[in-house]
Amino acid sequence: MQYTEIMVRYGELSTKGKNRKDFIYRLGMNVRSVLKDLPEVEVKAQRDRLHVQLNGANASEVMNRLSLVFGIENFSPSIKIEKNMTDIKQTVLEMVKQQYQPGMSFKINTRRQDKDFEFDTNQINLQLGDYVIDNIPDIKVSMKQPDISVRVEIRMNGAYISSETIKGAGGLPVGTGGHATMMLSGGIDSPVASYLGMKRGVKIDMIHFYSPPYTSEQALAKAKELTAKLAKFGGNIQFIQVPFTEVQETIKEKVPEGYLMTIQRRMMLRIAAEITRQRGAMGIFNGESLGQVASQTLESMAAINDVTTLPVLRPLISMDKTEIIKIAENIDTYELSILPYEDCCTIFTPPSPKTRPNLEKSRKFEQNIDVEGLMQRAIDGIKVTDIAATDEFMNADVEAFAELL
Repeated sequence: MQYTEIMVRYGELSTKGKNRKDFIYRLGMNVRSVLKDLPEVEVKAQRDRLHVQLNGANASEVMNRLSLVFGIENFSPSIKIEKNMTDIKQTVLEMVKQQYQPGMSFKINTRRQDKDFEFDTNQINLQLGDYVIDNIPDIKVSMKQPDISVRVEIRMNGAYISSETIKGAGGLPVGTGGHATMMLSGGIDSPVASYLGMKRGVKIDMIHFYSPPYTSEQALAKAKELTAKLAKFGGNIQFIQVPFTEVQETIKEKVPEGYLMTIQRRMMLRIAAEITRQRGAMGIFNGESLGQVASQTLESMAAINDVTTLPVLRPLISMDKTEIIKIAENIDTYELSILPYEDCCTIFTPPSPKTRPNLEKSRKFEQNIDVEGLMQRAIDGIKVTDIAATDEFMNADVEAFAELL
């Protein structure tokens, strides 16, 4: 059928009381963002529902995108017709016939916004139900658990018919849970942590450290591509690339080998914290999982966290790798994450890093480097890119080459 509108129902927004208007406004903005390359589509965010008017756009494409946007409980593709019972009966019958299989049951559920319409909801339900039964004699009626549920809405501007409810992503609209940054590597974990933060409504700016010539342009493109995949859940994301070569080379030269990783991570977090403050954000996310690697012990986390008072948020802290990979596969970041382009976290890695670094020693070894100068030069060299869900940064040739490695 040629659908004319997607009717979107809100999820947790129904519990938000006086803030409901702000949540609905943000969801409307996020939906417009993920559909911005479809100029014919109109999005109208109203108190009880959000209406996506297709105006000829491909309904399947729009629904695929809506299914990923946080804050949507479910949605239904609808057909708008004139408000007369003849047209309504024909459309309802056609919709039921498309889905009907022998032995199925159905139900008509009418909602009447236009109180001046000639029939009330009970009368509409009876007329439509009788019409379906007359034309499909073997069909059954079930009020509690029907196989086919047809919803009829009599609004001021027309009648809207729908019979399918598609599950949405749930969660809260991105941007309603505050503003934070994410230390995004090119691996499996940090995109999953980003996804989980965004699901709770957090607007996340991505901070990615890169170290040319040790890291390649392909590694940078991979991080941007991951960001584009995450933008599908709530709209555009700011990608902040931080030059980190000088910092890593200096640490490699002046810090004992066992503490290279600890001091490097302290510098990363220190720079990320300053960028976070400058952008007015309130916390820093990362993809750490307790005990997964040497830098993710409690002792290492304590030594690294020492450089900032900002909240450092770790959505994956108690997950094992299998759980993380499952989510990565579900959100379509896994195959991209495992492409073999090294990020700056994997270069200059000592053979035996300290798994239980001493905090006082960490502070002492850090005195060997010009912390403030290195920080400032890195921050002065940042580049910010606004990334949309439809942006592409890696071509097919690059991915095909990676598969051969």
